[in-house]
Amino acid sequence: MTDLIASMAASASGMAAQSARMRLVGENIANADTPGYRRKLVAFESLASGTVEAGRVTLDQSQLVRQYDPSHPMADTSGYYDGSNVNLVLEIADAREAQRGYEANLRLFDQARQMSSAALTLLRR
Repeated sequence: MTDLIASMAASASGMAAQSARMRLVGENIANADTPGYRRKLVAFESLASGTVEAGRVTLDQSQLVRQYDPSHPMADTSGYYDGSNVNLVLEIADAREAQRGYEANLRLFDQARQMSSAALTLLRR
């Protein structure tokens, strides 16, 4: 029974980590057109208990896209300003990956819950 509880804890922590990742993907997509915005990234960290958690949020240090628009308030004397470094195709791929990871953890959690329920039913007899 302890193994089932440990697997439920591991899958619940995976769901929480994937949820944090989805939140950041949503922020990145929402700010894709914000000048100077840097894409936010999160890495997962394994814990000694067999669970996982979302680590520190970091900013993508890749080059910001230079855009030409002399009428933009943030444009320099040459008419360019720094756009964001968010790639929507990459963000959509990350969102799908996080969604599938969340769903896999949810299925594992549900299977462990059903197995523990069946074990308790057998013990009651």
